[in-house]
Amino acid sequence: MSPPVAPPGWSRWLVPPAALSVHLSIGQAYAWSVFKPPLESALGLSGTQSALPFQLGIVMLGLSAAFGGTLVERNGPRWAMTVALVCFSSGFLIASLGAATEQYWLIVFGYGFVGGIGLGIGYISPVSTLIKWFPDRPGMATGIAIMGFGGGALIASPWSAQMLESFGSDSSGIALAFLVHGLSYAVFMSLGVLLVRVPRGDKPAAGGASGPSALSGVQVSARSAVRTPQFWCLWVILCMNVTAGIGILEKAAPMIKDFFADSSTPVSVSAAAGFVALLSAANMAGRIGWSSTSDLIGRKNIYRVYLGVGALMYASIAWFGDSSKPLFILCALVILSFYGGGFATIPAYLKDLFGTYQVGAIHGRLLTAWSTAGVLGPLIVNWIADRQEEAGKTGSALYGMSFYIMIGLLAVGFVANELVRPVDPRHHIPAPKEAADGRREQSV
Repeated sequence: MSPPVAPPGWSRWLVPPAALSVHLSIGQAYAWSVFKPPLESALGLSGTQSALPFQLGIVMLGLSAAFGGTLVERNGPRWAMTVALVCFSSGFLIASLGAATEQYWLIVFGYGFVGGIGLGIGYISPVSTLIKWFPDRPGMATGIAIMGFGGGALIASPWSAQMLESFGSDSSGIALAFLVHGLSYAVFMSLGVLLVRVPRGDKPAAGGASGPSALSGVQVSARSAVRTPQFWCLWVILCMNVTAGIGILEKAAPMIKDFFADSSTPVSVSAAAGFVALLSAANMAGRIGWSSTSDLIGRKNIYRVYLGVGALMYASIAWFGDSSKPLFILCALVILSFYGGGFATIPAYLKDLFGTYQVGAIHGRLLTAWSTAGVLGPLIVNWIADRQEEAGKTGSALYGMSFYIMIGLLAVGFVANELVRPVDPRHHIPAPKEAADGRREQSV
């Protein structure tokens, strides 16, 4: 499938909605918790078992993005979006069959393995295309698309809950809900497949006025990029930032209840659910807000904010969080906005350092940091909370040690960000003119 080239007069503002249609769909992954209680009840699963499809999906997201990134660059965004559509929708259909026949392994295989491949390919599918269309505002462009992944759960959560209420929460009702999801997302993602275009070689950089080519400046291949210290500094930066954010996100509802369980105004179940919704909104808003800000103040400076201010927010919760609900909520919202902003800003940071030549493939390899953080963050918070509970501690004391660990990890990320420097010229791909001059010199 050859990449569709935009005809003359094509508006670049049609590309972000194409990307958004894919990211809003695959963002359903953050709403998996809606299916956990019905699955546990219908199939007799433990909490750990019901989380397995989601965990495998995140692992496959990182792996498929890493291994499929080069194919995405080679075959273009329409091919990648088509693969994402087929895998993500098929994953739901296989999971539907598993729920209908009460074969849990089919749900894990469908949603986690097959659907997870769709998550990874879909996540990176529009990145390099958006950066090429918006060389003047790469942070804003990628932020618009990746905002959809953070906000997909705001649509999927109530929609899934309503379907389970209408169809029933037994195995047949779950199967029907999975079936509707698979078919609906196939239709919605197809809009992006049909709409996406790649820019023409002579496309102006910013709306009508002539500008530099999207492939001008420093260009580094994916193979060379992973051999640079800059790539691994960014890997550490992303891993630390995501670990800090997902540590709160994964345990948000029980955490806020524990913090204020012994206060005069304990947090109700519905209030805890509202807190989770607020965190999702902050996650989504941070993806567009902070990434757009990075276009103005620079990528290194915005990561100084994410990592430095994030550490201060964690310290504030650890020291004063149990004495003030507004302070706890405000600090958590800021941390989650940095979590989302970090995801949306990293493609533009990669573009600044490595160019646009294979930025999608480089981004895919970098997302293995997300897979690592997706295991590391929840493990730190849950394991320490379990140990503290066994020691007889309650309330905010369950989380103090894990918060100090998060502060340390953010400090590590801050140092890694300070170590980022321009890529050594020996890793650069020669410009076409330079390469041609070199060939002429060799022929003389």
